[in-house]
Amino acid sequence: MVVRLEGLGKVFVTEKVETHALSEVSLAVDRGEYLLVRGPSGCGKSTLLSIIGLLEAPTSGRYLLLGEDTADMGLAERARIRNRELGFVFQSFNLIPDLTVRDNVELPLRYRRGAERTTAAERRDRAGELLDHVGLAQRADHYPAQLSGGQQQRAAVARALVGEPSLLLADEPTGNLDPASEDAVMALLAECHAQGRTVCVVSHNAKYADAANRVVALREGRLDVGVD
Repeated sequence: MVVRLEGLGKVFVTEKVETHALSEVSLAVDRGEYLLVRGPSGCGKSTLLSIIGLLEAPTSGRYLLLGEDTADMGLAERARIRNRELGFVFQSFNLIPDLTVRDNVELPLRYRRGAERTTAAERRDRAGELLDHVGLAQRADHYPAQLSGGQQQRAAVARALVGEPSLLLADEPTGNLDPASEDAVMALLAECHAQGRTVCVVSHNAKYADAANRVVALREGRLDVGVD
């Protein structure tokens, strides 16, 4: 089991408004599974993925990642686990504009410490392998602004995979892409799963259902168990 959520809730509080983004969400994701979480904009999909990715903490309930209760993790431990066990692909790519494509892909490896630390040559080789795999070997020394949207997202997938994470998380990864680029990124995610990676995608795009092992739906912060 990679992910287990038990009665998870998330409330955002401002001076005037209390927003219940998630309510009583219980969900398990097995190792090697491809899970699609569907739902309309504003239903809590991105909040759910942020919690799974240790970017947000739940307000209530329990979250176990790789068998460990995340409530017991301090900030440094959460950062270490994000870097070592999780890979992220976002709708807006989130590449650093003043770094080359290769340097962007290497970035997760640069933050590793101790026994996990890699040399500059090892990082370069690993980034090169991933860029070749996603068809961007000839663009390694370009900057993000010199790439199309589809190429930027393929670079983002390479960055997410460079550290060999246990879980790949993708938040509307094709939301800003043209149909051809959308298909290319979807194929990359399906290939990651075929190679044994655990993949969790949140999207309103029903096309992901063809590749996923399982589809669940979020509506107003609650799982619709009838779709599971």
